[in-house]
Amino acid sequence: MKCALVGSRFFAASVFEALRKEEGIEFTSIVAPAEDDRLAIAGRAAGIPVHVLANPKIVPGEAIAEGTELIIAAHTHARVSDDALARSRLGGIGYHPSLLPRHRGIAAVEWTILEGDPIAGGSVYHLADGWDAGAIAAQDWCFVKKGETARELWERALAPMGLALLSKVVHHARLQGKLPADTQDPAFATRAPMLRKAVVLTEEVSSANTSLVVSIVGTDRQGIVSSLADKAQRFGANWAASRMTRLAGEFAGMVHFEVPRENADNLATSLRGLQSSGLQVVVAKSDGANTPAALRVFELELVGEDRLGIVSNLTKMLAERGISIESIHTDIVRSGVSGKQTFKVEAHLLVPAKLSVEALQKELGTLASEMMLDIALGERQAVV
Repeated sequence: MKCALVGSRFFAASVFEALRKEEGIEFTSIVAPAEDDRLAIAGRAAGIPVHVLANPKIVPGEAIAEGTELIIAAHTHARVSDDALARSRLGGIGYHPSLLPRHRGIAAVEWTILEGDPIAGGSVYHLADGWDAGAIAAQDWCFVKKGETARELWERALAPMGLALLSKVVHHARLQGKLPADTQDPAFATRAPMLRKAVVLTEEVSSANTSLVVSIVGTDRQGIVSSLADKAQRFGANWAASRMTRLAGEFAGMVHFEVPRENADNLATSLRGLQSSGLQVVVAKSDGANTPAALRVFELELVGEDRLGIVSNLTKMLAERGISIESIHTDIVRSGVSGKQTFKVEAHLLVPAKLSVEALQKELGTLASEMMLDIALGERQAVV
C-alpha cells in the first residue's frame, strides 16, 4: 500500500513513524506546511520526498507522487484538492477528533468541552467536498472526564484513538483494496468554528470591529451553543470569549463576539431572534475598551468550607480598595466522605497600580484567616 501523508506537528509525525514500520505500507510523499515542521523533519530523516506547501490552505496535485494508492490527512488545516485526490487510487482519508457529523470544524475538541459533552470520539472519514463531511470509514468513542480540558482530552484519549483508527483503516484498505464508507447523517451535524483565546479588557479591539456582549438564559437543552456559533459564523464574527454553565436546570451564558462593524446590527437582530425559542437574550454593543495603564490584572483563587458571607466579605473588601472584578466564577462541591460543602471562587481582578501587591496579599490573608479559607493571588500578564 503506497501512501502519501499530509499533516503537521506531533500527531502527523506519530502517524508516520507508526505506519512506516508496518509490513506492506510504503510512503511515496510527505506534505507539510513548513520546512521545520516535525513531520517534514521526520520525512527527510527517513529519506521520503517532502513537499512544503506554498499555500497553507490547499494541497495541490503536484504534492502527491504518481502511483499513490491512499492519501492520509493527519492534523492538517489544508484542504486536499480534487487534483491531489485524483492522483490517489483510493482517494484520501482524514482523522477528525469528534463523533462526526457532530463538531465539524477546526476546533472540535474545544467545542466538545464547551458544550459539556459527556462522550467524545474520533472519526476517520473520506476526504470529499465540504469540511469533514465525507463518508465515515471508522469511529470510536471515549468518556470525557469531569473538569478535563481540551488539551488533556486530546492527549489522553483522542490522539491515541486517531492513531489506532488510521492504522485500522489503512490495513483494511491494504488487505481489501477498498475503504469502508458509511454516509454521515446531516441532521445531526453541528459546527465547531475556531475559538479565539479568551480576551481581557487590556486587549485592543480592531477599529473595524464592534464588540457584542450577549447574555442568554433559558431552559437547558441541546443546540443552544451551536445556534450561537452558526449565527456568528453567518455574519463573520469571531467568538472572542465566553462563560457558560448550567444552573438548576437552566442554561446561563455570556459570549463576547467581535463582528465587522457593518454586520453588528444584523447579528444582534439575529441573536435576539432566539427569544422566540424561549430564551432570554440581551445584547450589548460597544467599540471596545482598554484597561487604563493605572490598573493591573490579577487572578484570585479562594477555597474553603462553605459558610454565609464569603462573597459578601470578599467583594466588600475589594470594593473598599478600588479593586474591580472583571469576572468571577463560584462553585459548591460536596465531599463524598465528610458530606461537607466546599466553596470555591475564581476571579479576575483589576487592581490599581498604586496598591502594592504585598498590602493586598496581607489583607487577603487576614480575611482568609478570619473565615478559615485558602487564598491564592497572582498577577496575570496583559494580552497585547
